[in-house]
Amino acid sequence: MWIQVQTPPQPPAPAQAAASTQAPARPAWDLTLALIGATIQLDQPDGQGTRTVGAGFLIEAPRPDGTPRTVLVTAAHVLNQMPGAQMRVGWRSALADGSWKFEPQPVTIRAADDQPLWTRHPDRDIAVMEITAPDAFTRAAIPLGWLADRNTLAAYQVGPGDELFSLGFPRGLSSNRAGFPILRVGRVASWPLSPVAAFPTFLLDFTVFPGNSGGPVFWTPAARSAPGKAEPDHPFIAGVLAQEVLVSDERLNLGVVVQAVYVREAIVLLDGPPWP
Repeated sequence: MWIQVQTPPQPPAPAQAAASTQAPARPAWDLTLALIGATIQLDQPDGQGTRTVGAGFLIEAPRPDGTPRTVLVTAAHVLNQMPGAQMRVGWRSALADGSWKFEPQPVTIRAADDQPLWTRHPDRDIAVMEITAPDAFTRAAIPLGWLADRNTLAAYQVGPGDELFSLGFPRGLSSNRAGFPILRVGRVASWPLSPVAAFPTFLLDFTVFPGNSGGPVFWTPAARSAPGKAEPDHPFIAGVLAQEVLVSDERLNLGVVVQAVYVREAIVLLDGPPWP
């Protein structure tokens, strides 16, 4: 969801294992930093002292010929609610003294004829757009393989009560002046989650605020699940936060998450005709 409000670091490389051909597993906080580093604030001032704010994240999605490409992912309604030709992307840069600088820069999202430059999934609230990012953010983009596919949640038995993390900018706020996203945690609140074709979205038990929309919802080893479940060796993005649940204008403190497979499908659309 979007809001009008008044007007990451590259994760450290894992240590090399001594006298071993296999590097040690990366700690959970390191994996979480990878997602933080790839998540950015999107906003568009309206010229009247307010701005529309949402979240987005970067995916490393090579073209079919293998050439590198960085893709911005967000909720489609975030971009739809920005009527201007440009939005601001909240880049961040590390300074020599260890601090960070917030450096929002304009990015064109509509052509001269007002046609959107992003690609929307035909059925879901997902938008993707190729983007030219600063080198640090190009390196921070999340591998395409970290997006859950149609089998991921079932394979790892993700279900009610399991924890997932969310990154975003609730009510347009960031975690600090450097513009890093705010990390929050919620529990899966619906069942079943698969097959994805039958259950394209799922509920997350946490309070959703305007400005969270478009942010990644993801799993890392820091999250808690039922004992004995198999765990992957890297984080995975389970979906994109799309909206909160309202009943007669009453907030139920539930978020609606669009499953990540629809991000995969939207990226396919960047390269040509729809999937079979």
